[in-house]
Amino acid sequence: MKYTIRGKDMPIVDVELKAGESLYTESGGMAWKSPNVSMDSSVRGGVGGALGRMFTGESLFLVTYACTEGTGTVSFCCEMPGNILDLDITPDNPIICQRDAFMAAEPTVELTVEFTKRLGAGFFGGEGFILQKLTGSGKAFLEFSGELTEYKLKEGQSLEIDPGYVGAFEHTVTYDIRRVEGIKNMLFSGEGLFLAVLEGPGTVWLQSMPLQNLAAKLHRYMPRK
Repeated sequence: MKYTIRGKDMPIVDVELKAGESLYTESGGMAWKSPNVSMDSSVRGGVGGALGRMFTGESLFLVTYACTEGTGTVSFCCEMPGNILDLDITPDNPIICQRDAFMAAEPTVELTVEFTKRLGAGFFGGEGFILQKLTGSGKAFLEFSGELTEYKLKEGQSLEIDPGYVGAFEHTVTYDIRRVEGIKNMLFSGEGLFLAVLEGPGTVWLQSMPLQNLAAKLHRYMPRK
């Protein structure tokens, strides 16, 4: 499988498939394809997997695109200005990502639900208890809003982050929520009451334009009855 990520503000990933190769995406995730690439909708992972995806914001059904003969192409586009991250998923290094981050993956990669283990993170982490987890082995594509920043955290090294900016992280990174210190900071800093804390070792990817922040800005300019 070959692929090209192109574009700057609204990037596109063009995937080239040989006969017998395939990848899957959520329902409605494909932008365009060649005629020799077939579509097959299914409840991948059974009923439990489908319900889990529903809670993460993904569709109940997933669609597999397979090349039937020769060489075919299928393309996926970002839903908003942002970046596409291509990752090689391996059995010893699953990836945890925010809800709605999943774009497409090879069939050997499994998309499942990941529940945050800390009660505080579940209630105040911006994404609730439910995140997404990619396991198995193969190529996966994730999409994030705004610019993407990568940090490689060492053992014991940590970052405090507005929860909405957390894009994805390796499974070796611990995720928790810490209350903002000081009453004045809680009330007037504009950062809310809590910050996400990611502690290494492992790689962290942060997005620069959380959807909830963009929606809040746009809401100010929406006409009101």
